[in-house]
Amino acid sequence: MKLKTLKLSHFRNYQGIELCLGPGLTILTGENAQGKTNLLESIFLLSLAKSHRTNHDSEMIEWDQEQARIEAVIETKNYEIPLALTLTKKGKVAQVNYLDQSKLSHFVGQFNTVLFAPEDMQLIKGAPNLRRRFLDIELGQANPIYLNHLLTYQRLLKQRNSYLKQEGRGKKFDQVFFEILTEQLCQEGAHLIQYRMEFLEKLGQIASPIHQNLSNGRDQLRLEYINGSQVYQPLSLEERIKQLLDQASTYASRERDQGTTLFGPHRDDFMTYVNDKKAQFFGSQGQQRTIVLSLKLAEIELIKQARGEYPVLLLDDVLSELDDDRQHILMSYIKDKVQTILTTATIKGLKLHQLPHAEIFYISAGNISKGEHYDGTNAITPTV
Repeated sequence: MKLKTLKLSHFRNYQGIELCLGPGLTILTGENAQGKTNLLESIFLLSLAKSHRTNHDSEMIEWDQEQARIEAVIETKNYEIPLALTLTKKGKVAQVNYLDQSKLSHFVGQFNTVLFAPEDMQLIKGAPNLRRRFLDIELGQANPIYLNHLLTYQRLLKQRNSYLKQEGRGKKFDQVFFEILTEQLCQEGAHLIQYRMEFLEKLGQIASPIHQNLSNGRDQLRLEYINGSQVYQPLSLEERIKQLLDQASTYASRERDQGTTLFGPHRDDFMTYVNDKKAQFFGSQGQQRTIVLSLKLAEIELIKQARGEYPVLLLDDVLSELDDDRQHILMSYIKDKVQTILTTATIKGLKLHQLPHAEIFYISAGNISKGEHYDGTNAITPTV
């Protein structure tokens, strides 16, 4: 899968640009706060219809404009797909093959990306919501059925929490309606748990040998999906629904006191182990970076298995977070396989000799100019 062309209109600090991208490595370079991350954000939006940086569409619309628009042509092994996403202050309009989509879920997954950003280094030690988001992003773009269950679950959860808060304010409580909401929430939640467990099992199977290779055979990586301190055990879908219904009964009194739902996959997490020790607490910074790199490389392979094509890899100034050895492994892995778009404040120090081709673009205040083409032999003298 390749991103052939990209056009931005009034997106962030881009008034209007058009870009043609090569199938290999594209380097976006320039000083900080010039728009490099904004451009990667626009590409990421084409895969999930959602930003990795904000929940407010209005923040992505250029100042004094009513809407922003992202247009692209995606090349797959069988055909080309024109995609477009218009952001307004009231919502989004998505198009596939120039046709408006009635649901954003019909748009999501047409184009697959894997984003690797500096904040991903918090994936191991950071809060559980970062790991849940990681699961939702990867499953959401690879599996439209999961995305539908997730959106339904989020809607039901919002309704249920609102209803619990209303009771706390002394409003009439309809027990029958509340039980229906709870049952529907448990059904959708059970689907999410089953999909997440299956995904983590497959991800672990791919990430474990990658991690072992990265650590020169010293470390064994293992992943577990958990609820609090409890590890989820394999169950059928029906058994999983009953498990959640039992939890709903257990927490019923506390939920009414606190006005929020205290069980379900929106409170779940996953744990990473290195040599059977929790990496969150015992892993060194180097080990944690190796885990994150292993997971990202495994993501690429998992999407390839699910979709039959490699996703586009987005590297947002992440090489500065990796030492020379890990940079070499990452660059060697994507060589000749994965279209990669990389941002960096300077191209000095990049190991370009590890890649056969690189197109370089310079970004300044939302303007883009094409720079040198690196063909694997010519030296590049940075102008930024």
